[in-house]
Amino acid sequence: MVPRAVHDAAVADIVRRYRAVPDGRRVRLAKPTSNLFRFGAPPAELLDASALTGVVDVDPVARTAQVQGMATYETIVDATLAHGLMPLVVPQLKTITLGGAVTGLGIESSSFRHGLPHESVLELDVLTADGEVVTATPDGEHADLYAGFPNSYGTLGYALRLTVELQPVSRFVRLEHRRVPTDELAATIAETCDPGGDLDFVDGTVFGRDDQYLTLGTFTDDAAGRRPSDYTGQQVFYRSVGERSTDLLTARDYIWRWDTDWFWCSRAFGVQNPYVRRLWPRRYRRSDVYRRLVALDRRTRFTSRLRRLAGKPQEELVIQDVEIPVERLAEFLDVFHTEIGISPVWLCPVRLRGERTWPLYPMTPGELYVNVGFWSAVPEVPGRPDAHNRRIERLVADLDGHKSLYSTVHYGADEFWERYNGPVYRALKGRYDPRGRLGDLHTKVTG
Repeated sequence: MVPRAVHDAAVADIVRRYRAVPDGRRVRLAKPTSNLFRFGAPPAELLDASALTGVVDVDPVARTAQVQGMATYETIVDATLAHGLMPLVVPQLKTITLGGAVTGLGIESSSFRHGLPHESVLELDVLTADGEVVTATPDGEHADLYAGFPNSYGTLGYALRLTVELQPVSRFVRLEHRRVPTDELAATIAETCDPGGDLDFVDGTVFGRDDQYLTLGTFTDDAAGRRPSDYTGQQVFYRSVGERSTDLLTARDYIWRWDTDWFWCSRAFGVQNPYVRRLWPRRYRRSDVYRRLVALDRRTRFTSRLRRLAGKPQEELVIQDVEIPVERLAEFLDVFHTEIGISPVWLCPVRLRGERTWPLYPMTPGELYVNVGFWSAVPEVPGRPDAHNRRIERLVADLDGHKSLYSTVHYGADEFWERYNGPVYRALKGRYDPRGRLGDLHTKVTG
């Protein structure tokens, strides 16, 4: 735990250093890892936030935690599990930070019940562009910043401390992998995501047009004599979905079931080959390690050069998460299978927790969406290097869906602000960043 006095000193130090940066100079938080898929950021003054990476307090009675903005979910989960608690929504990858999940977007298999990570934030301290620290709450003086901070990607300020709700955790999570026919998929998701039901977790894996599974998870303290599975060793979690009808994981292993192999993306590095896997140290079977390898490849263009030498077409990275209304899911997947052809694909149902809306990511309260996640590469269309990504953006719009901004974005400015509430964003910038020190959201995500 980080003593409150130590936290306060760290805040005072980062505020001092931020204020010392001359006007007109771009500022960016210095982070050892990133889960964004935008490479080659422009030069900037790096603001060291390494003193803001811990947990300040866990209150097991109130079921809340005070967390520094740059604390990773790995750090947060370690601190809260010690009290038999966890955040309501824990994004899949260990090095996602709480501040990052709130100023961006996060999601996981509890999102059909608990919504998005920012919905369980009770208050947050924000370092604004003017170098002031304000406390944003749902109903206080800075309620506009509280509502507008999600999906602002650091262009309205930086989260320094957040108070978040927690939920109790059992020792294990019992899983059922249920194969679902294509024509029943959307209806089955809607049925299983009944908020009055007993399930704690719901997500899905699509291996092909007619090969998809829903994974239903329930907390339990009774292992029923069964030994929990271990997918941090030789076994790969996503493969088990189609091989086992039931499974049992410890709560910690369930939370991080996708991180070991970055869902299924570790196969690009050969890590799922049994011989390579035995030689690849367990401590390096982590999403942040694989992401660094991707960043290195992007900087050196190694894969691109190899493909050129081999006479193969260049590839277009298609790395996206989109939210589709459940009743339009079949339409999305039909076009996706036909025109994009990536597999596997992850499905994660999500419903906002209450009636509050979040203006920069305007989902409809009460409506069930399905997050569709796909992270791979396809052959580039000659002369149209962004053709597949742009097709997905148009399709999402046609189906009244939404697209997360952590990856490549190809919207023009007018279209972008129509989808992400330009009037509200401009009002927030006028209040919290009138000099434009932290840049513009559209420019940041398309640059």
